[in-house]
Amino acid sequence: MKKSIFVFLLILYVAKMSVAQEFIRLWPDGKMPNTKGLHLTDSISDERYRRVGTPGMFAFFPSRQENKGMAVVICPGGGYKHYAYLSSGTQVAKWFNTMGVSAFVLISRLPHSPDLIERSSVPLQDAQRAMRLIRANAPAWGIQPDKIGIIGFSAGGHVASTLGTHTEDLSDIGDSLGRHSFRPDFMLLVSPVITMGKYAHAGSRDNLLGDHPTPELLQKYSNELQVTEQTPPAFLVHAENDPTVNPENSLLFFSALRQKNVSVSMHIFPQGGHAIGLQNNPGSTRLWRELCVAWLIEKGFLPGGIQP
Repeated sequence: MKKSIFVFLLILYVAKMSVAQEFIRLWPDGKMPNTKGLHLTDSISDERYRRVGTPGMFAFFPSRQENKGMAVVICPGGGYKHYAYLSSGTQVAKWFNTMGVSAFVLISRLPHSPDLIERSSVPLQDAQRAMRLIRANAPAWGIQPDKIGIIGFSAGGHVASTLGTHTEDLSDIGDSLGRHSFRPDFMLLVSPVITMGKYAHAGSRDNLLGDHPTPELLQKYSNELQVTEQTPPAFLVHAENDPTVNPENSLLFFSALRQKNVSVSMHIFPQGGHAIGLQNNPGSTRLWRELCVAWLIEKGFLPGGIQP
């Protein structure tokens, strides 16, 4: 009986260790930019990060035997008000792990933080640092530095597309990470917020830019206006019946990428609303994961033979 209990506890321990993840801080002590120096703590409730005192990322690594050398930064949704870190973060990371992909759930500072000097730049600032940190550690983590992309859901899609289109360096603090590129090699955007113009998601716009943003800020963070020939390739997913983020966001970005001859694959499904996720998608929307994996293989980021 005692032996059976020991074996059961051992199995639980191994299972726990296999899904454990490491939290990696983005900034060293005393070096975080864009701060007033307040000492804030994290606030988490109802599976949401509602305040971020220590920006960082949760790292999920596949086994050495299954590692395919690709990595992805995951930007959870939440309208720039909070982060739904489980449904569009942790669960997504575990899905990528099943394909041998290293995954990093980004928990950046929220724009409404009282500690910020300048609110609109902080999601990009922290995302740049995350990308540089992964590239700096790529050899140790078994990651190929030219196969590191970013995926974003809803407002997280705005973070991801901002990282892919903006070239201003906001994250160089003079340490060794500054010599690494913050440009993602690809973007995966699910129900993304893209524009701050006519079809903007009002909540994301107001939380990021404030109640009365200037025309210059609105243009700067309308990412369809920031696309260049150097913008990385993109895979876009949206639902035609999305009541929250108008699918015109994806259409505007698709058109901008096409105009600059940037490779892009877009899928507008008839159903799914603003709830496209890993599971329980209606009708043809359930195919988005399979299409995403096929695209990653087609573009050379994943080896063939991977199951979605």
